[in-house]
Amino acid sequence: MTDTTSMERLALQAKALSHPARLAILETLGTRGTCVCGEVVEVVGLAQSTVSQHLKVLREAGLVRGTPDGTRSCYCLDESALEDVASRLSAFVSTLTSCCSDDDCCC
Repeated sequence: MTDTTSMERLALQAKALSHPARLAILETLGTRGTCVCGEVVEVVGLAQSTVSQHLKVLREAGLVRGTPDGTRSCYCLDESALEDVASRLSAFVSTLTSCCSDDDCCC
């Protein structure tokens, strides 16, 4: 995991996951399967332009795929990318060690 490109990609994906609205969008797409942006707007309760910006961040991180569907865009999760980020994040966290083994440390 020490290769810079891998760390940069993981950071980009973690940043994409770090906003509650983006988590809500992922959850919506995960429960509905494929979904048009308008449906996401209804469920998340944010302005369409705000949802579009969040979807752009998720697409750029490779977590969501989008395809044009007439005047709308259809979005779905990239399941393999989500599985990959979950695996790499888990592997990264497992390499971290605590500064001490005492539960009272840092209190």
